[in-house]
Amino acid sequence: MRIVLAIDSFKGSMTSMEAASAAKEGILSVCPHAEVIPVPIADGGEGTVEALVSGMGGEVRTVTVHGPLLDPVSAPYGFLPESNTAIIEMAAASGLVLVPKEKRNPTLTTTYGVGELIRHAIESGARHFIIGIGGSATHDCGVGMLQALGWRFSYKDGICSLSEVEFIDKSGVLPALSECTFRIACDVTNPLCGETGAASVYSPQKGADEAMVKALDGASLRFAELYTKTGAAASPFPCGALHTHPGAGAAGGLGFAFLGFLGGELCSGIRLIMEETGLEEKIIGSDLVITGEGRIDAQTSMGKAPAGVAELGKKHGVPVFMVAGGCKNVSAVNGFPCFSVLRGPMTLDEAMKAENAKNNMRETAAAITAAALCLGKE
Repeated sequence: MRIVLAIDSFKGSMTSMEAASAAKEGILSVCPHAEVIPVPIADGGEGTVEALVSGMGGEVRTVTVHGPLLDPVSAPYGFLPESNTAIIEMAAASGLVLVPKEKRNPTLTTTYGVGELIRHAIESGARHFIIGIGGSATHDCGVGMLQALGWRFSYKDGICSLSEVEFIDKSGVLPALSECTFRIACDVTNPLCGETGAASVYSPQKGADEAMVKALDGASLRFAELYTKTGAAASPFPCGALHTHPGAGAAGGLGFAFLGFLGGELCSGIRLIMEETGLEEKIIGSDLVITGEGRIDAQTSMGKAPAGVAELGKKHGVPVFMVAGGCKNVSAVNGFPCFSVLRGPMTLDEAMKAENAKNNMRETAAAITAAALCLGKE
């Protein structure tokens, strides 16, 4: 029996590879001769660096950069030496979790630290980038990130804000950027401006009031128009339509910056990670796939990791079992069954303890394997 394990992290309990390791122990307790293939999985958000580094033989590097309010923060990123690939979660440098609720104000926060991470990776040899841009505290259209990479936008010294942009000067841009590729894990389809744009939809949760929303939307449009007029960088899209491109509004306009200034490709987070880990090739010819995440609910089928894994299973005719800490009003995803790993009554705090979570995963994987054996999947 050949079983592929592609389980997303159970946040607060197990990483992706810890969950897979526990499941593997359970499988082998029932079927000692099974071929078990753990594959790190994430959807481009929190846990992406850890999943890919631990599963693909990489290393974690930690750099002190400027946080969203320009305070120093210690931000990790992953590096895969064989492919000179850096894996970055923008939230590590510019995430909402780094800003206390009483200080949240997207007219003041910056993505400068994201640019510092990219610059450090480039100077360390990286030429290919996988970047998750979920969970941002910012709405600066990537101006801060670009300044850290050498662009100038204002006559003032230091880091300028989006509202202070006066021109676009790329004469000081890091030369090695021309050798770099950027694949951006982005499951947001919002344009940069307008009623469904970044400011209107996302800035209120970052601390914006009604006046800030209006100001940010206007500043974003002016920045997009300036980009169009000056032809600041080559883009795979017509300059005039760039700000309307799906995903341009991701992470407070960071999607726009990657598209227009760095020639980046916006990709489905889970599809990007599955491609990087070669998950599809591993699923082909397998007897069973086990996937899951901390909680399976109605949102799981909307681009989350288990749904992507299930799509591959269905494509190749391989049964998929979903496991989770809890399944809320969902019994199946893409036609495949969902199971809670809880093996008995316990409180949420008890269930989330790492030791209990791993034991529950072992027992659930063992039960799934036993059921598969009974059904003749040998």
